[in-house]
Amino acid sequence: MAASYKLTHVLITLALLVLCFLMVLFPAETWHASVRGLSIWWDVLFPSLFPFLVLSELLLGFGIVHFLGTLLNPLMRPLFRVPGSGGFVFAVSCASGYPTGAKLTAQLWDQKLVTREEGERLVAFTTSSDPIFMIGAVSVGFFHNVAVAPVLVASHYAAAFIVGLLMRFHGRAASSSSPSPTPSTSTVKPKGSRLIQAIHAMHEARMADGRAFGELLRQAVSSSLRLIIIVGGLVVFFSVMMELLVQTGSLGVLYQMTEQLLTFMNLPPALSQSLVGGLFEVTLGAKEAGGAGTAVPLVYKAAAAAFVLSWGGLSVHAQIMSILSNTPMRYGPFLFARAIHALIAPVLVLLLWVPLMGQAAWPAISETSSSPVATAAIYSPDAGQIIWFGFVILGGVLLLLLFFSLLRILLFPRRFQK
Repeated sequence: MAASYKLTHVLITLALLVLCFLMVLFPAETWHASVRGLSIWWDVLFPSLFPFLVLSELLLGFGIVHFLGTLLNPLMRPLFRVPGSGGFVFAVSCASGYPTGAKLTAQLWDQKLVTREEGERLVAFTTSSDPIFMIGAVSVGFFHNVAVAPVLVASHYAAAFIVGLLMRFHGRAASSSSPSPTPSTSTVKPKGSRLIQAIHAMHEARMADGRAFGELLRQAVSSSLRLIIIVGGLVVFFSVMMELLVQTGSLGVLYQMTEQLLTFMNLPPALSQSLVGGLFEVTLGAKEAGGAGTAVPLVYKAAAAAFVLSWGGLSVHAQIMSILSNTPMRYGPFLFARAIHALIAPVLVLLLWVPLMGQAAWPAISETSSSPVATAAIYSPDAGQIIWFGFVILGGVLLLLLFFSLLRILLFPRRFQK
């Protein structure tokens, strides 16, 4: 085990030295990539995430989690095998986007409202994009077509719901490490409707917290600022890394492999830029999908964007890892769930395209083609090719899981030496 630690440490050190050398070799490109990443963080992520982070912290302090936990427990337990407080996490995450779901789940763990496996299930399906980003940035900003928004939003959240149903089978049937009783469960429940019980639970949680509103607001702003700065740093880092890989031509092989795979599946090879870019950073991948060219049918552009939004990019994965590092929750189930989400969402785009966009939108998916029916016939993947592509994605996920497992062992060796 010690030898593997040393080998992993040496490999990561060499990778960082190579990255530093490339930054010196391409200073202008590094600067532009940093500015681009900082612009994404300041213009998109900060205004869309920070208010929701502060608000969620305040709601936690006022006991809204215990209120919804009591109210939604009969729904969340049978569907997703998570406590009712998971409904609050899911709602806030859908409104504010990643990584809010992981942050709130980690706080539920700190308050002993979820077990490790319940937290892993919850993070798996509450890590999603926010509607403001999908409508404003992707549909209007990148696609210049607001009509695409309903398809993207519906497919994304429907796929997240399906992932939640699938992840209910994760873990043991009954956890042996149940959380300790909370103020809402440690006392005798009041008689009356479930709504009265929920209000009583919220009141007890607020009294147990005891912080004044001013102190609660100060801590909420401070905690949210720390998280949003970490998110911005990771976005800038992966933006620079992506640009350096482009400058050195290291992504050329990956682009060629993706183009061959798309050609084999009878899909537009021009989408390779979006898919490869989306593996690293979700904003870059979604932007490439919108600008893939007028020769690419719009339905496949939307499917590529749905894939990128559901996968989240390694930047989001790194954010989730940093949040979960202070808890016993594992990264593997989250990675598996992201892969399943990324596979289901594009399929839902294809299924929902005609019902939401209209029958006329399907043959007219190429904006410049004089023969839209013929163009539609060119790109028609069969079920066998899609299944084969799914196995390729899952294989890549397993390789990523192995890489991040080695990285986690290096960063937190004491946890694995016990």
